[in-house]
Amino acid sequence: ATFYCKTPDYPVVVKNAIKEMHRQVGDLVFDENNRAVKGLIVRHLVMPEHIAGTREAMSFLANKVSKNTYVNIMDQYHPCGDMSDFPELARKITSEEFREALDEAKEEGITRLDNRKRDFLFQWR
Repeated sequence: ATFYCKTPDYPVVVKNAIKEMHRQVGDLVFDENNRAVKGLIVRHLVMPEHIAGTREAMSFLANKVSKNTYVNIMDQYHPCGDMSDFPELARKITSEEFREALDEAKEEGITRLDNRKRDFLFQWR
């Protein structure tokens, strides 16, 4: 992220912001109707070639925030515009990259992954 955003302190700023949000609202809580009523949801966008640093992000969440952080791992990355300067970003992610991201989250200790049905997402790739 530092390279692509040209923001050297991006990881530090994001980590501090996530820790502060968790301090304020805690882990995600659902009511009796399974509606989110309070708490932190982290959305993580998987990018080609492991550029998003999924394993590192999930390790940070599990070890520095909470293993019970509710995480939505997203597969919606879509390259836009002229990507000739960044050929590694000029494609959508593969189903294998997405599955690896889910596995990495579990391996790092994340216990609450968004569990929506994903099978249909891979039919068109």
